[in-house]
Amino acid sequence: MKPIQVDTGASRLIEARLRRWRWTVFGIVAVSYMLAFFHRVAPAAIASDLQRAFDASAAALGGLAATYFYVYTVMQIPTGILVDTLGPRRIVTLGGVIAGIGSLMFGYADTMIEASIGRMLIGLGVSVAFISLLKLNAAWFHDRHFGTAVGLTLVLGNVGSVLAAAPFAWVLQFTSWRTVFIVLGGVSFAVAVLTWLFVRNHPGEVGLPSLREIDGHAAHLPHEGHWFEGLLTVLKNRYTWPIFWMNLGIGGSFIAFAGLWAVPFLQDVYGMERVAASEHTSLMLAGFAVGALALGAVSDHLGRRRPVLIATTMVHLLCWLPLLFALPMSLSMSYLLFLLMGLSAGSFTLSWACAKEVNQHALSGMATSVVNTGVFLGTGILQPLVGWTLDRAGTAQGAAAQYQLGILIFFGCVVAGFAGSLRVRETYCRYLND
Repeated sequence: MKPIQVDTGASRLIEARLRRWRWTVFGIVAVSYMLAFFHRVAPAAIASDLQRAFDASAAALGGLAATYFYVYTVMQIPTGILVDTLGPRRIVTLGGVIAGIGSLMFGYADTMIEASIGRMLIGLGVSVAFISLLKLNAAWFHDRHFGTAVGLTLVLGNVGSVLAAAPFAWVLQFTSWRTVFIVLGGVSFAVAVLTWLFVRNHPGEVGLPSLREIDGHAAHLPHEGHWFEGLLTVLKNRYTWPIFWMNLGIGGSFIAFAGLWAVPFLQDVYGMERVAASEHTSLMLAGFAVGALALGAVSDHLGRRRPVLIATTMVHLLCWLPLLFALPMSLSMSYLLFLLMGLSAGSFTLSWACAKEVNQHALSGMATSVVNTGVFLGTGILQPLVGWTLDRAGTAQGAAAQYQLGILIFFGCVVAGFAGSLRVRETYCRYLND
C-alpha cells in the first residue's frame, strides 16, 4: 500500500480531526482504566472493615482481594485476542456493564461468598480496559510516541490508585465502604454508554488515514490467518518471555504490596495510624504514575529501552532492603523511600512497549496481553501467600518477625524481575520486523 499524500491545508484538517478523536477515545477508555486501578488497590484501605464485616482471617482477606487478580489474569490473553479480532470498543463497553454489576454486588454483599463473586465480576469487567487502551494507543498515536502514551495511560490509571488510598480513607470517615462501591457501579454503567457512543477502534472508522500513512510510511499489514496462529506466534517468540518474567517479578510484587499489604505492614511494624499508612501508599502510587510517564518519555527520547529498564529496576530492588530488614526510619525517610519505590517501579511499564515492538503490529493486543498476564499472575499468587505466612506466624512473635517471611517473598520476586530485565531485547523504540 502506498503512503497517502495530501496538501498542506488538507493535512492540517486531518491532524485536527485526529487530535479530537484521539483524545476523546483516550479520555473515555482512560476513565475505565482509572476504575480498574481503584478497584485493584481499594481493599488495602478497607482491610480491617472487610475483616469485621465478613469475620475473615488474613488468608481469607488475601483470597478475597486476590479474586480480582485471578480473573484479571485469566482474562488477559482472551482480551488480547478479542481486541485484535472484535476491536476495543465492543469489549470495553461490555466490560463496563459487567464491572458495574460486580461493584453493586460487592457493595450489597452480606457474606464472603457474595463479596467474592462481586469482586470476581469487577475483575472480569475491568480486566479488558488496559489491553484495549494499549491497542487504541497503537492505533491513535505515532509509533515514536508509544512509550510516552503508555506512561500517560499509567498516570491516569494511577489517579484511581491514589484515590483508593488516602482520599478513600478520608471519605470513609463520612460514609461506608458499601456506599462507595454502589456509586462506582453507576459510574461504570455511564462509562460503558460513553464508550459505545464515542469510541472508535482506529482512524479508518471515521474516514481518516492511519498515523503511519500520515508519516509517509506504508500502513502496517494485517495478520493473515486464524487468531490462534497469531497467539502461537507471540508465544513462540523468545523475546516475549523475559518481558513476562520482569512483569511477574516487579509488577506483581509492587501491586500485591501496594494493593493490600503495605498499609497493614506499616501499621503493625512501624506503628502508623491507618491514614498515615495510606498516605505512604498514595505517595508510592503517585510516584509510580510519575515514574511511568517520565521513564516512557525518556525512553522515547533516547530511542532505547534496555538501559532505562535495567537502571530503574535495580533502584527498585534496592528500595526493598530497608523493609526486608525492618530498619528503623523516621517519618520523612519512610515517605522518601515509598516515593522512590513508586518512581522506580515505573520501570516495568516499558514492558508493554517492548512486547509490542518485538512482535507484529497486528498482534499488539495479544503480545501486550501475554506479558501483562505476568503482572496479575504474580499479584494473584502473592496476596494470599503473604496472608498465609502471617496466619502461620501467629501473634506470639514481634510484628517485624511476623512479616519477615512475607517481605522476603516479595524481595525474591523483585530479584527474579530484575533478572528478566537483563534479558529484554533492545528494540530502539520501533518494531523489529518493520
